[in-house]
Amino acid sequence: MDLKQLPRMIDLSCVKANSTVEEMNGMVALAKKYGFICCFAMPYYTEWLVNALKDAPDTIVGATVGFPHGNELTDIKVMSAKTQKALGCSEVDMVQNITALKNKDYDAVGRDIAAVKAAIGETPLKVILEVSCLTDDEICRASEIAVKNGAAFVKTGTGWGSRATTVHDIELMKKTVGDSARIKAAGGVRDLQTLLAMVDAGCSRFGIGVGSAEKILKEAGIF
Repeated sequence: MDLKQLPRMIDLSCVKANSTVEEMNGMVALAKKYGFICCFAMPYYTEWLVNALKDAPDTIVGATVGFPHGNELTDIKVMSAKTQKALGCSEVDMVQNITALKNKDYDAVGRDIAAVKAAIGETPLKVILEVSCLTDDEICRASEIAVKNGAAFVKTGTGWGSRATTVHDIELMKKTVGDSARIKAAGGVRDLQTLLAMVDAGCSRFGIGVGSAEKILKEAGIF
């Protein structure tokens, strides 16, 4: 792959509970300089982020819905997704109902995803599995449910998980979804070698914090 295209595969994120405005300003500056495809903050800062990037036509803003556990009421997720879309978000990253999945309430997991998708229409939906909480079988089942209910992407995690995303996680997801959805990796992608191994396994988007994104660009000879 052409390493110069890396910024078009990376969503920059400041989605920790302790993310500061200074960090978000750094994210905006990096996005503008290198043309990263998308930026994310927590919902409280969505409008701020949209305004900060209004003069960066190559970078869209994404909405975070249901972070970090996904167990909010579906109506709350729907409202959050619709509100953030109205503020200017062009993609929605929502966390599936992890507890429902663990309890094998698969219909509830699907209804939750389908309701958010219905609320945002043609806006791309990325469904976050939070693989650090799941078994291999659950990763496959969750991927299947997400695609069945309208996900454009299945995504590994929020970045709040208890372990880093692995190539094995990507392989499981790719085996399940094939070409019916794209795969986004987030959580622990901190170097170019890991990123390229995940690309080989079928991943095409990455959610990465500013510090790790800078490191990866340096390794690629871009930064």
